[in-house]
Amino acid sequence: MKKLSLMVLIIMLVFSFSVSAEEVDFLLDWVPNTNHTGLFAAEEMGWFAEEDIDVNFIQPGTNMSVEQVVGAGRADLGISFQEWVTPARIQGVPIVSLAAVIQHNTSGFAVLEEKNVETPADLSGMDYGGWGMEIEKAIISSLVEGTGGDFSEIEFVNIGSGDLLSMLDSNKFDFTWIFYASDGIQAEIRDIDLNVFMLEDYQEYVPDYYTPVIISSSKMIAEKPELLDRFMRVVKRGYEYAAENPEESAKILHKKAPENSLEFLTKSQKWLSPRYIDDAPYWGHQELEVWEEFSEWMYDQGLISEEFEAEKAFTNQFLED
Repeated sequence: MKKLSLMVLIIMLVFSFSVSAEEVDFLLDWVPNTNHTGLFAAEEMGWFAEEDIDVNFIQPGTNMSVEQVVGAGRADLGISFQEWVTPARIQGVPIVSLAAVIQHNTSGFAVLEEKNVETPADLSGMDYGGWGMEIEKAIISSLVEGTGGDFSEIEFVNIGSGDLLSMLDSNKFDFTWIFYASDGIQAEIRDIDLNVFMLEDYQEYVPDYYTPVIISSSKMIAEKPELLDRFMRVVKRGYEYAAENPEESAKILHKKAPENSLEFLTKSQKWLSPRYIDDAPYWGHQELEVWEEFSEWMYDQGLISEEFEAEKAFTNQFLED
């Protein structure tokens, strides 16, 4: 009888756990990479389970807009970028940024070192390999014109998909836009010598902005703040772990992205880990000034059609101790 009672108790406990765990659909922006390490570290360490959260990480489809999907409530959270959140909100998409994954912009424009380009102004007269986005043109124009070059002399080449570094190295175009933790580290491994004009170093021409960010919907914030509080507490813990343990967290990411070598993921993680928090008071923190200045720049460049209510675009409420 005692054994039977114990089995019943165990079954009841298991059933109780299974029904109490809340499911969360999280839409990634791309394939798993070091921007996502904190999420997968938290999953691997069992911290979501400790909070009775069952996370379903979803990779985006080719025609899937993370902003639209999350805004419509078809995913609870996702990875987006300040430069996409801003126009989406102006268009009425009800999304809010909950955390900055990385504190400062880690992208830049890369050109082969052998071309002896010393400043962004020297990109005048060269071919740019990109994707035809208006924000590309606006950023390159601000950077080149601001440093004394002539934007009108730059030719744009639509590169589609393919090995970005191979195309750059074979002179399909002269320069392109990269995230250093990805293509910059790959270039180091493949002995492709680059000169990279990091946007972080030219904030007088293009203000700093958060890229990427974690977003949710206004409805989710209003209806399930307690779930978001628990979820983001775990995510914060995961990124703090990744910041402090780059080698161990790279091994965790490798399980999610086995198509990448552990060497690459480790080098990428070591480069990115100190940049998750950087000079912020805690991981994920966002400043109103960053949202205001970048939206003003976007407005001046004609990238958005009206002034932006920056204070409504983000919140730190789920990260503050």
